[in-house]
Amino acid sequence: MNTHAFVTEVDPMGTPEAFIRWFSELGIGDVPSVGGKNASLGEMVRELGGRGVRVPNGFAVTAAAYRATLDRADAWPRLHAVLDGLDPGDVADLAHRAAQARGIVYGCTLPPELEDGILQAWHRLRDEYGDGLTVAVRSSATAEDLPDASFAGQHESFLHIDEAGLVDSVRRCFASLFTDRALVYRSANGFDHFKVYLSVGVMKMVRSDLASAGVMFTLDTDTGFRDVVFLTGAYGLGENIVQGAVDPDEFYVFKPLLRAGRRTVLRRTLGGKEVRMVYAPAGVSPVTRNEPTGAAEQARFCLDDDAVLELADAALRIEDHYSARAGRPVPMDIEWARDGIDGKLYIVQARPETVASRKTGTEVDEYRLEAKGPLLAAGRAVGTRVASGKARVIADVGALGQFQPGEILVAATTMPDWGTVMKTAAAVVTDRGGRTCHAAIVAREIGVPALVGCGDATTAIRTGDDVTVSCAEGETGHVYAGRLPFRHTATDLAALPMPRTRIMVNIGNPDTAFRTRFLPNDGVGLARMEFIVAEHIRIHPMALVHPERIADPAARAGIERLTRNAPSPADYFVRELSEGVGTIAAAFWPKPVIVRMSDFKTNEYASLLGGAVFEPLEANPMLGFRGAARYTHPAYAEGFALECRAMKRVRDEMGLANLRLMIPFCRRVEEAEAVLRSMAEHELERGKDGLEIYVMCEIPNNVIRIDDFARLFDGFSIGSNDLTQLVLGVDRDSDIVAFDFDERDPGVLEMLRQAIAGARRNGRHVGICGQAPSDYPDVARYLVEQGIDSISLNPDSVVATVRRLVEVERELGIAPRGQ
Repeated sequence: MNTHAFVTEVDPMGTPEAFIRWFSELGIGDVPSVGGKNASLGEMVRELGGRGVRVPNGFAVTAAAYRATLDRADAWPRLHAVLDGLDPGDVADLAHRAAQARGIVYGCTLPPELEDGILQAWHRLRDEYGDGLTVAVRSSATAEDLPDASFAGQHESFLHIDEAGLVDSVRRCFASLFTDRALVYRSANGFDHFKVYLSVGVMKMVRSDLASAGVMFTLDTDTGFRDVVFLTGAYGLGENIVQGAVDPDEFYVFKPLLRAGRRTVLRRTLGGKEVRMVYAPAGVSPVTRNEPTGAAEQARFCLDDDAVLELADAALRIEDHYSARAGRPVPMDIEWARDGIDGKLYIVQARPETVASRKTGTEVDEYRLEAKGPLLAAGRAVGTRVASGKARVIADVGALGQFQPGEILVAATTMPDWGTVMKTAAAVVTDRGGRTCHAAIVAREIGVPALVGCGDATTAIRTGDDVTVSCAEGETGHVYAGRLPFRHTATDLAALPMPRTRIMVNIGNPDTAFRTRFLPNDGVGLARMEFIVAEHIRIHPMALVHPERIADPAARAGIERLTRNAPSPADYFVRELSEGVGTIAAAFWPKPVIVRMSDFKTNEYASLLGGAVFEPLEANPMLGFRGAARYTHPAYAEGFALECRAMKRVRDEMGLANLRLMIPFCRRVEEAEAVLRSMAEHELERGKDGLEIYVMCEIPNNVIRIDDFARLFDGFSIGSNDLTQLVLGVDRDSDIVAFDFDERDPGVLEMLRQAIAGARRNGRHVGICGQAPSDYPDVARYLVEQGIDSISLNPDSVVATVRRLVEVERELGIAPRGQ
């Protein structure tokens, strides 16, 4: 085997002083002697302890101590006899040899001077923290957590250890260098088993069993988007999150504005947090156990905003420090824990993130399902790929031997020992876990789609079923029955020329924002808030203003359940809408993001929880009580006030000043004036603090009176669907007259020409956000000829339309951007 350069020989005659080193004496340069975990803890204690990064104190038992222990016991020849000729593919033989190797190492008596040194260090730590001290005893391999190798989860750690159990726990850590999973990992990655040594970290135990713990990353783990801190947390010890035994809470914080002093959480998702890991009573084995979490605790977040922001601050300091040392950006993977006794937040581990940080953003991998089948299960999507194959439900570890390469692995959860099998799976589906659990981490590393936290996948899916696993539909992934067709395209963006016409994107789902921002774009031309209201809020705005008017007990119970974490039902709406829109604005920051105020029709509003009470029954909702007409009407004015509060929060509190607002379906100039007055009363005044307000140009009257509308608004976005409908008199919801709906009709094209000319005449931005330019090359050419400023497209048509527009502009004598 090849020995990696950073795995160095350790002096076998190490002195007793070299056996024990305090964190305050260590730095990242000490990886060869204490491993990555301990070196990183020392680096943070020494360099960041005075800058708000709180790390529990402790000491390292060095790799020299490990080597000396095996030397004095003459263990090396016996280990060679057991491990030479190891075939990691022979699972049964591997397990037998690994157990023998662990027995050899555990049987080695520690040198007396090492044991004395460990106990003396314990007494010093007890003097610092008091008689109630317990410690975490954690393995730290000499190559662990370096950029090109992550040994996370390969070796053992022991928690809540007292003085009586300390020495034995160190011996068990030494032995864990030869776990099955560690042997497989080293064999696969070219590490020599006899040139990798183990250090042990001994640190004050943070009593998160009485509070909460979790993991955070200084980037989005699914897309590689680097402008966020992504944090997960649950009650109890953090091991449940790593193992995927619990569905954790999730939080995002936007780094650029946190650095600028804007202290707000960008977005949050409430997890189930069904169980918490706590310590078993003294003398009971195993030493930890899971207990059910109470309903009230499940219903609230495990951290408040202040705690999330304190952790995000620490994450930024850690990332900045490691990046400065490396001379390049270094996203970090960080473990945190809250002590239930002193209430403080601690950082208990930090290492460079090694998977999502490799994404460059210069290549776009797009997967798109071309059909849908019966839905079997849904969970949190890991990655953005699609895969199909036969399902294999694994009820226990003994069934792993039946798994065949290319199958879909379905299990309640996965364990580190399953790595070899997971590498051969087409996809992974689990009942439990969040996006930072073991299954998610391994799936990202090996590049297969995964769904975690499905809840019932192991009962809804049967072994032998043909299924399709899709992670290409946003944050929520789906398992469909059957092998569904899908399309995969890969595009090198570095080689893709951009047209002079600005290319913007249409987006409604915040879950897709971080992924979509990597497409070639000049911002968001249409952000629809209806998706956020329908899928995330799910309650009619007026039902949140007047919950007393909801008579249906089921609707009242649903509203109470959804809003229980907010100070009031109205605050729930403002928080959820602002965080959804804010996520989109942050993803594309600092490019402009144009958000259209709500444009539900009455039948769509009525389908929301509590909505039927507040909506009239209309014969033709398409032409009825929608858009701007609602905003100042007594039937909805209070709901519009909530929309305004949310948008004000995005701009003022979150600091996302790239947000622009747009008014839809505005029939008359007088209606526009009333809406703008109302917005100003809600502190959204056009021109104040740079706020720009656009209007949809989708009604013939918008075109006919464009000079008057231009006096009131900063720009226009042509809604070609409604404009075509109203120019041709075709109800676009009616199948029987669908043949008459055609954006290429000369009358529609004339309206487009007049709209563009009128906007240009008044010095106003004009774009289009309909499908016509991507569906019809001749319409795209016509728009460019008329001088349109921007074309906003659905994400799946961006790359193809960019190529088409470059060719159209070349034919018109217009060179691509930058040429």
